[in-house]
Amino acid sequence: MATSSSRSIAMSRGLRRSLGGFTVLVLAVVYVPLLLVLINSFNTDNTFGWPPPGFTLHWWKVAAESSGARDALVTSVEVALCATAVALVLGTLAAMGLRRTRFFGRNAISLLIILPIALPGIVTGLAFQNGFRTILGVQLSIWTIVIAHATFCIVTVFNNVQARFQRLGASYEQASMDLGAGRWTTFRLITFPMLRSSLLAGALLSFGLSFDEIVVTTFTASSQDQTLPIWILQNLFRPNQAPVVNVVAAVLVIASAVPIYLAQRLSGSTAEGLTGAR
Repeated sequence: MATSSSRSIAMSRGLRRSLGGFTVLVLAVVYVPLLLVLINSFNTDNTFGWPPPGFTLHWWKVAAESSGARDALVTSVEVALCATAVALVLGTLAAMGLRRTRFFGRNAISLLIILPIALPGIVTGLAFQNGFRTILGVQLSIWTIVIAHATFCIVTVFNNVQARFQRLGASYEQASMDLGAGRWTTFRLITFPMLRSSLLAGALLSFGLSFDEIVVTTFTASSQDQTLPIWILQNLFRPNQAPVVNVVAAVLVIASAVPIYLAQRLSGSTAEGLTGAR
């Protein structure tokens, strides 16, 4: 018995080491190129010779003085904020509506809400471009970008709110209404406080998704509206702009990672809090 037990322990240790090594390999494949982008943004050699002959902040200064990069950054932030606001309202209402009602086709509607984030970006972008320009006759603008981004940003809010409802159930709201509170009072004092952290996590994820989206944006943006990812793509193969592109790409990575990290922390701390409360 002792021998078989020790073998199972040895096997589990070997499996853990194998999984650990595989995890490190995958993380290295994903993050080493990102680290190279960050290092090259300080590289004194504008041809990105390796190893770098020296380090400088010159390219960061040039990027800060680039009006094209600044305008693209402002556009990306504006689009992401507007798309996030739309996603918060529609995603929350959709989650609450599907939670409170039971009807034929309910699961199909839930699938339709989630589907945009699973579709290839090129399909979504092409569909919106045809819809705006061919069917509706609407000129592409910053608002067409916002509408297109909102379709997949809604999914993150919808999923976060649904997950929170499933964990909490309806007992708190029922108790509130049993004590005489109306629907609005119950939402304001019970439902919304319970959803607050999940809404914030969904908003941070939505902002990150919209901020670095490029495929859908390419199909729904006009020639005058340029987001930061599109600016990077258009300047990537220009020799004089390559070092500046590395700086902007490094900023984009950080700007995308921060909201996703905060959303993860919020989701984790909320789950722990709920578990502890129970």
